Amino acid sequence: MPDIFLSYNRDDQARAQVFAEAFERHGFKVWWDVGLTPGEAYDEVTETALRNAKAVVVLWSKKSVASRWVRAEATLADRNKTLVPCMIEPCERPIMFELTQTAELSHWQGDATDKAWLGFLAGVRRFVAKEAAPAVEVPATPLAAPTVEETLKPGQSGSAPSLAVLPFTNRSQLPEDEVFAEGMVEDVISALTQGVNVRVLGSMSTAHLRKSATTDLSAVGRQLGVRYLLEGNVRRVGANLRVTTQLLEAETGASIWTAKFDRPLAELAELQEELVTDIAASLDAQVYSLEMERALKKPGDITAWEAVTRAMSAYRKYDTAAVVEGVAEAKRAVAIAPEYALGHAMLGVALANAYLVAPDDAAEVRRIRAIAERALALAPDDASVLGFVGHALGFIGYPEEGVRHTGRAVRKAPGGGFLHYIHGMTCGMLNRPDEALSHLKLAERLMPGSHHTWSLKSWLHAAYRDQSRWAEADATADEAISLLPAWPNNYVYKAVYSLQLGRDAEARRHIETARRLGLELAEAERFWRRCAPNDPKLEALIANLRELYAATEPGA
Repeated sequence: MPDIFLSYNRDDQARAQVFAEAFERHGFKVWWDVGLTPGEAYDEVTETALRNAKAVVVLWSKKSVASRWVRAEATLADRNKTLVPCMIEPCERPIMFELTQTAELSHWQGDATDKAWLGFLAGVRRFVAKEAAPAVEVPATPLAAPTVEETLKPGQSGSAPSLAVLPFTNRSQLPEDEVFAEGMVEDVISALTQGVNVRVLGSMSTAHLRKSATTDLSAVGRQLGVRYLLEGNVRRVGANLRVTTQLLEAETGASIWTAKFDRPLAELAELQEELVTDIAASLDAQVYSLEMERALKKPGDITAWEAVTRAMSAYRKYDTAAVVEGVAEAKRAVAIAPEYALGHAMLGVALANAYLVAPDDAAEVRRIRAIAERALALAPDDASVLGFVGHALGFIGYPEEGVRHTGRAVRKAPGGGFLHYIHGMTCGMLNRPDEALSHLKLAERLMPGSHHTWSLKSWLHAAYRDQSRWAEADATADEAISLLPAWPNNYVYKAVYSLQLGRDAEARRHIETARRLGLELAEAERFWRRCAPNDPKLEALIANLRELYAATEPGA
């Protein structure tokens, strides 16, 4: 039995396909006549699907209003109280349907965030849910799941958002793919629990929905007490198996992110772990990005966790104002919840970033150490706290101590992309380029699209530099510059790499750019020494840097 029967004129097939695929991404079973197989009786099959559908979506256009087939289908749907019409181009509807509420979607071309589309989708859900309600009935005994409180009083720390993974749908209808679909849920949940940005429910929390027509997603969200829902499906596309995932806002059921992942069927056994990692990494990065924007837009009454998230967002730019903003937001986190370990750890990181280019100050170093130690005392086994503390200690001159903490962090949360990034960074400070590259490359995979990517690329080119792989360092510096063109230090590195590659004139141009962006020699040298204190080539590279600055002095 289909959830939706799609009625349209053949001339509108391309538009109909957009609707059909959009409904399918939301988990609906859609019947439309492209699925008819040769030899089937068109009238009989169509009428059976039409009468059994829970909602009949009629796409009104200039062609369809003149079609006796579409008019007949709309008439029968109206009689059965399953009619859900919409306009896909300006036209005059048949007079008997003029008083039927009709969505205006003439402009819609598939945008999943379009408000008119979301309103129409909600209406379709209500029609389908009339029949499906018993399947999603809330159990008499609520599930023991973490709740999400949108507004917490000052003094509460808050936490990462919670998410439930709904049972994946087997679109192939093959028994072997059913096993794969069920296993994917377990594997994705397992992968997500190895990170730190999402609290994910166990599969038992959603197992009762496996055979249900999950249509009222807001009810499911309330039932589970989560902010986000992940749904997915598995189907065969040629020689590939495709997994399509969709992230939904539980409160509204709105789709806020979709992605497709293809793997060759012949290699699936070998590539399944890679597939799961890619799905979990993309989802984790997307949720954190959404939460960052949510925290930045929230006018007040934020939690300490949200303040930490706002502090992290400051490093999208990494200019003087951003560093100051990061410190202010971290201080706010500590003020909101004085016993919140992550707030103290973030404050240590923010102050350490400010110190990275500041003159030597033993008192400031002691202050940052004390803040880091306070964070560890409050949560000695928290992966994020360990990572942040190690990050801060590395920047104030204690990378040997810092790397012990960042190493523990990645062992505790092996799916945490940011933790691998800061562990790789700290390994780089100790001139362990092989280890640094390993963790930085993994971080690159685990945090796709992160606002930290520009910095990750900066530490990657530093690791290549430590291996004297100058061409790779040079190319990666270009990537870092393209992601954050206003950060002057990458031009300094690029200049030194250009010099090593025999491009002297280009090297001087990069130093001139760094100077235009406000970076003078003393600050550039201080930054390099603090980021690469154990590099055996350090003094030679600093000598190159001084020569380049001297060559670009006004009048030189």
